Amino acid sequence: MKKIIIGTGTCGIAAGADKVLEKFQILLDKSKTDQIQISETGCIGMCYSEVLVELSIDGTSWLYGNVTPEKAEKIFEQHIKQNNPVNEFLVLKNFETGQEFDFMKKQKRIVLRNCGRIDPLSMDQYIAHDGYKALEKVLKEMSPEQVVTLVTESGLRGRGGAGFSTGQKWKFAMQSPGPEKYVVCNADEGDPGAFMDRSVLEGDPHSILEGMMVCGYAIGASHGYIYCRAEYPKAIENLKKAISDAKKKGMLGSKILGTDFSFEVKIKEGAGAFVCGEETALIASIEGKRGMPRLRPPYPAVKGLWGKPTNINNVETFANIPWIILNGAKPFADMGIGKSRGTKVFAMAGKVRRSGLVEVPMGITINEIIFDVCGGILNNRKFKAVQMGGPSGGCIPAELGTTQIDYEQINKTGAIMGSGGMIVLDETTCMVEMARFFLEFTQLESCGKCTSCRLGTLRMLEILQRITEGKGREDDIDKLTELGEQIRSTALCGLGQTAPNPVLTTIKYFRNEFEAHIKDKKCPAHSCAGLVNYVVDKKKCVGCTLCAKNCPVNAIKGEVKKPHVIDTVKCVKCGKCVTVCNFNAVSKD
Repeated sequence: MKKIIIGTGTCGIAAGADKVLEKFQILLDKSKTDQIQISETGCIGMCYSEVLVELSIDGTSWLYGNVTPEKAEKIFEQHIKQNNPVNEFLVLKNFETGQEFDFMKKQKRIVLRNCGRIDPLSMDQYIAHDGYKALEKVLKEMSPEQVVTLVTESGLRGRGGAGFSTGQKWKFAMQSPGPEKYVVCNADEGDPGAFMDRSVLEGDPHSILEGMMVCGYAIGASHGYIYCRAEYPKAIENLKKAISDAKKKGMLGSKILGTDFSFEVKIKEGAGAFVCGEETALIASIEGKRGMPRLRPPYPAVKGLWGKPTNINNVETFANIPWIILNGAKPFADMGIGKSRGTKVFAMAGKVRRSGLVEVPMGITINEIIFDVCGGILNNRKFKAVQMGGPSGGCIPAELGTTQIDYEQINKTGAIMGSGGMIVLDETTCMVEMARFFLEFTQLESCGKCTSCRLGTLRMLEILQRITEGKGREDDIDKLTELGEQIRSTALCGLGQTAPNPVLTTIKYFRNEFEAHIKDKKCPAHSCAGLVNYVVDKKKCVGCTLCAKNCPVNAIKGEVKKPHVIDTVKCVKCGKCVTVCNFNAVSKD
């Protein structure tokens, strides 16, 4: 049997996977054979090479990248029919060799172990890859206390951002009295540039259900909620199918696997409020209230959903659980460094060659991820910084690229690990604008409950906006620092307390750029429109008139075959002249 496996995660569909799937189906129908099988799978992480198609024949697999319907036909005719691989389209063979092997060789896949390998809609395939064996083991061989001890000894920390010990968190919920408890999976992934949870939910939904049930057994809960943002329709669709199939096969519901343990799971679709990633705001949203944080204590482990003891972990945390149960605490704890054990999934975005998902052992350096795994910076530009932790994180400069992926070491830089978003920046990125972008996001997403977050972030945003427009004042940097520190110490919830991080870290490491904007009225990255002038290089300009013809405000003058001139007063800095010039004669000053 020959198998054609097509990646139809959101990234694959965005690249045209649906059309490639349709093409293969048409070709298969024409061939009139029952020896070829077509199936779908989730994202394997190589988003930069989508559409990805794997061919599996007699235990050997070939992975093709950037597949189009036209390439699909050639692969079908040459490889499937004639057993002759199309080498120019290949990216990996058996996931062990190939032109993109560098992307895989430093990765260790625990959370992503099934993503891109199984059909997420097939419970049988999940079971064939040791699915639900961890649940069976804990129900038939372990006590709740043993489960909590095992998770604690593994060193697993919550992958949602704060990095609190998962075992300790479960222990608090287990020890809280009460006949009714809840397990909540936080799938409200809201950081710009982050897509780790989405890919796991789409590619391996049963692992989340299994992790939640293990937690439910450990803490004494029989009800679970998955709080997933409505902007993830495919993830929700796959979760619903997984829940339905698990119920039909007795893995979910009453008296699971013939034991006294029962567990039900419901999906709550979030409306996209960033603040609902905070535990207490998420709880309020599930209860039908406005998603706003509340003071703690009491913590959710004591008084959570509907006032009952509740344990909340994110998608990545739960996905680790079945592997830890089956393989033991030590193999997981043996990976990593210091108090950061196991692996971490990162969504790589920005100015990096290989964008996508990577899962690497804790302790690997930032430089190793960017250059060894992800192939370095696009267009051979200079690595400038990496934004980690999303709007709650901060910018880590290139000179700290040897920093190891470790909660404590990352925190020392002023950033945070966060849920795993990593946006790579090059020399063309303005750090002042980057700070403004993230602060604008958090300011818009503020729930408004506390004054320091509601008004403090607004005042900071106004200052940053003014600086990027060339209207900065001498004391603006001091004002931003003072406001940031006050918000950090007075905001009600963790999201408000970390909102100033992107600004404070950029001031810490790129103060010279702030000063250039304020004192010199220049943007060193030539990015801020209010501080950039477009000029024509008279030596390069041949007078073709293209720039003048395309200028929307007639700011460019000149005769045919003679150098042109841009009127900087009239110029609206749209950049059209740069894009239409065939001689690179127009540049930013």
